[in-house]
Amino acid sequence: MNKDWFVDWFNTSYYHTLYQHRDESEACRFIDNLCAHLKIEQGAKILDLACGKGRHAIHLANKGFQTTGVDLAEESINKAKENAVAHVKFDVHDMRKPYIKNEFDYVFNLFTSFGYFDDSNENIDVLKAVAENLNSNGVFVLDFLNVKKVIPNLVPSETKVLDGLQFDIRRTYNGKHIIKDILVKDAEQVLHFQERVRAIDLANFQEMAKSAELQIVAVFGDYDLNEFNASISDRLILVMRNINPKT
Repeated sequence: MNKDWFVDWFNTSYYHTLYQHRDESEACRFIDNLCAHLKIEQGAKILDLACGKGRHAIHLANKGFQTTGVDLAEESINKAKENAVAHVKFDVHDMRKPYIKNEFDYVFNLFTSFGYFDDSNENIDVLKAVAENLNSNGVFVLDFLNVKKVIPNLVPSETKVLDGLQFDIRRTYNGKHIIKDILVKDAEQVLHFQERVRAIDLANFQEMAKSAELQIVAVFGDYDLNEFNASISDRLILVMRNINPKT
């Protein structure tokens, strides 16, 4: 298995099969709520960081925003391009590096697309790259799972059968990472993949943001942008700005 688990997993058709039933209406509602809260103006430049197949980016583009979706997984970007609309472009890019410096009014990192790297410094590199992608008044939105709720409520194992494939899923927490081991039974072969996300709570994010010269200015606990409560909130949604805006 590649040491960067996401390189193996996100570039397979199995990943897209397992997550084919994601709630598109929920994703669109979240975007609509964000845009209303942030008062995003028509023509704003938005970077969807780790965009996957582009569902958020396409919805943003349909709302009239100049949207760019980037992802390390070439397979995901190819699928995103198949559904591209006006006002959106897609590109393969490693989010640990700046994409276009000082270019974007908003950077969105949604649906737990953060904390992939075992080295915490690499996760901070993502935040530093975000800070460079933003223009002087730019806003960063990071949508992460609420580890304080998720860890005590992990479902240890489950099996799903989708499109003739059997997915045996086992979830564990090793003290640093929330790990999902996925065995895919495809005809006579059995393949093993893994998702591994760093367990980062609000206090951790505050320290990491400071290291990237970002400041958390708002915190929400769900896609309706209700107040965050560590015990009960499903999500940890952070709104950040540069501490020292560029001139």
